[in-house]
Amino acid sequence: MPLMPEKKPNREILSEDEIHLKPFLGMRPGVYLAAIYSSVLLIILFFVLLYPGISNPGSLVTVKSEPWGAAVLVDGVYRDAAPCDVFVQKGHHEIELRLPGFLPVRTEQETGGRLFASAIFPLRTELKEKLQTADPAGAFIDEAAEYAAWTFAGEPSAAYQIPLSLSEGAYRLGNLASDPAVRKSMEGTIAASARFAVTRAALRDLVRAKTLLDNNGLSPSPLSLLSSAEDVIGFLGENPQAALWLGSILNGEAQSGLTTSAWYEEAAALAKLDPMQNSAEGVTTSGTSPQGAIQIGPLSFRMIPGGLLTGNSFPPNTTVDTFYICETPVSVRAWENFLEVIPVWKKENTKTLIMEGLVEDGYLETLSDAPAEGVAGISWYAARAFNKWLGTSLPAQYADAGLELRLPTEAEWEYAAKLGSLDESSFGIFWEWCEEPYAPLSFLSLPDGAAALPSPERPLRGGSWVNQKGTVGIETRASLPPSFCPPFVSFRPVIAPKMDKP
Repeated sequence: MPLMPEKKPNREILSEDEIHLKPFLGMRPGVYLAAIYSSVLLIILFFVLLYPGISNPGSLVTVKSEPWGAAVLVDGVYRDAAPCDVFVQKGHHEIELRLPGFLPVRTEQETGGRLFASAIFPLRTELKEKLQTADPAGAFIDEAAEYAAWTFAGEPSAAYQIPLSLSEGAYRLGNLASDPAVRKSMEGTIAASARFAVTRAALRDLVRAKTLLDNNGLSPSPLSLLSSAEDVIGFLGENPQAALWLGSILNGEAQSGLTTSAWYEEAAALAKLDPMQNSAEGVTTSGTSPQGAIQIGPLSFRMIPGGLLTGNSFPPNTTVDTFYICETPVSVRAWENFLEVIPVWKKENTKTLIMEGLVEDGYLETLSDAPAEGVAGISWYAARAFNKWLGTSLPAQYADAGLELRLPTEAEWEYAAKLGSLDESSFGIFWEWCEEPYAPLSFLSLPDGAAALPSPERPLRGGSWVNQKGTVGIETRASLPPSFCPPFVSFRPVIAPKMDKP
């Protein structure tokens, strides 16, 4: 017979277990508890429904811009980028929209506010503005300059993403390219931008920008896509080395298909020149052998006859005019002469020069094992300041002939090195600054009238004692921002035909 569970005795409720509320001010507990709860509820409702409208009255302004992306400033303070919702306090305010390349739009606005439930249902107003630009081609160059700067950051990663500056510019400004002159300039800017497309992300942005511009900033149609593709193929066909460029950017099946094509094999065959050679191969001179020299202060310049430069670094058949090149990097003595006349560039003024963006930390600093042949730790800006000073001593007959004292272009530097007319020991001591903005894919040709696209970096040539022997040749290219001044960088001036300053 199963045992029945033992029945628990009932728990005895003791008087000390009971809680009895006492009357308060003659009110029964039920009355004053209801009053307390009601007061708490009223306080909560006050802070939720009324206090925001009393303490911070205002309205939510929905700002839209055409094109989108304009910065929204309220009373001069940046708030967001359109389209956006911006809370503006009650009162009189100035709302400004800014977009690079466009004229700013300012509007005076009197904003009100809602007292009840403003945090939940704020008073809403809308502001829509269409931005105008007086120079759409110039505005597009600004977008392309930002694109060029981002290409030096390499492929994007999880840590950072590259903004689609070029294609966003094509979207914003494409509808303004109905003027044939404006369209030609914008197309030239895209062609110039191709010289910076060294990553897959940059190439995607470039292709997207070309497609948007061809469709006036709108989504492409099948017909416009075909037209854009024909233009791209034509551009690549004009540049034999473009096959090598695409081969270095593409991957997977696209890369395999390209590298097995006849177009790629032909480009590879043309590029078999040895970049480590130090001879006149790749140079055809015109006129007589190098003769004559110019002495300006402690520096000697030797004449280099004009001629034709071929090779991997530049478009085929680059013509170089006759010029004079300094036989050595600028000496310490010559630099000291410069500082005596222009003392602002002395090392003790480094902090001021840094604030002005002309140099970085390390200005004029040298390493213990550095060569003694020239001055080191020079920024591009410092080199140009020296050349401007030394150029005042240029004999009048050279200035009258259209020559100036400046840094060499990459073509002039490479031409002089390949010609071999200078002492080989003077090359490879320091990396040497060149004059023009640096374009990674300089072999890509530019159409006539293409706008000059600024670059955030300047070229370096020659290598230095810090590089392992045999790793740097005459055609090896490098670049740095113009304010950088590492201890392995110097420069040598040239006296050459005047050129437009970058």
